[in-house]
Amino acid sequence: MEALVLHGIGDLRLEQIPVPHLTEGEVRVRIGFCGVCGSDIPRIFVKGTYSFPTVCGHEFAGIVDACGPGVNEFAPGDAVVVFPLLWCGKCSACEQGKYVQCHDYDYLGSRSDGAFAECVVAPKQNLIPVPNGVTLEEAAMTEPAAVALHALRRVQTPLAGKAVAIFGAGPIGLMTAQWARIMGAAEVLLFDIVAEKLELAKRIGFDSIYNSSTEDPIEVVNARTNGKGAHVCIEAAGVPTTYRNALGSVGRGGSVVFLGNPDADVTLPASLISQLMRREASIYGTWNSDYSAAGNDDDWRTVLQAIASGMLTLMPLITHKVPLADSADMLHKMRDKREFYAKVLIQPSP
Repeated sequence: MEALVLHGIGDLRLEQIPVPHLTEGEVRVRIGFCGVCGSDIPRIFVKGTYSFPTVCGHEFAGIVDACGPGVNEFAPGDAVVVFPLLWCGKCSACEQGKYVQCHDYDYLGSRSDGAFAECVVAPKQNLIPVPNGVTLEEAAMTEPAAVALHALRRVQTPLAGKAVAIFGAGPIGLMTAQWARIMGAAEVLLFDIVAEKLELAKRIGFDSIYNSSTEDPIEVVNARTNGKGAHVCIEAAGVPTTYRNALGSVGRGGSVVFLGNPDADVTLPASLISQLMRREASIYGTWNSDYSAAGNDDDWRTVLQAIASGMLTLMPLITHKVPLADSADMLHKMRDKREFYAKVLIQPSP
């Protein structure tokens, strides 16, 4: 099968590799679309994967191609999404169903071969059927939409009537903004320095959008909240400035969630730390999303239901659909920021 293989940092090669074999309890999925995550760019061009060669790509949906022995829940032709974290099932976190805290996990697209390819193999318990009316393009964005939802759920307080400020209007920030709106936030403030991202936010129905290069975010938040600060601040860009802006914008008793992957060390002024202490603000880390192997309600199923009902709008976030044959060139464009992009989907050849 055709795959985009990472042989070393920055060494991408489109080549033919063996179709992955099936073992007991596994399903082979023919990829419909695979999204490019913001983490894929540094993974490919800066940090590398855990070993080489590796096929990256962990945001995907597709059609069941074949089922291994012991798989009765799925059949060829079923449309599915795949939770890419492969938990060990033996540690204390797994015993509680907290798979994202697994002590010894594997991961499709970074530790094992992922979905920048025609097919991928995953355990049957990692698959969820795609509801009727949900396209494979939308389904391929289930993973980042679940991550965005999980970030807000980390706060563990109702958002109805609250002010939410989001720093970073990339795909994950815009998904988080939509979830905040769905959850009843009275005000959703979006900040970025890229005009095209803010224009995209406007197109999907957000009015309180601000360019941080021309307006001071902390001053804006204070002005829009009568000096009280935001109830919830989401850092969704991973740069030092947005960390400081998020921490400086939270109100008394409010919460800050670190969602963006940091791209550099962050230094906090003593005055800001003192302010956070006096405001008794809570700071939450978040990573990945909750998933239920038993089929119970979780972040992933909530996303799919919200897409199917029309509450969550993801199609406008797609700026590029790129054939697998052209994917290396697109990844280089993303690295070099040669053109504007939001969500990029890679599509294997039919």
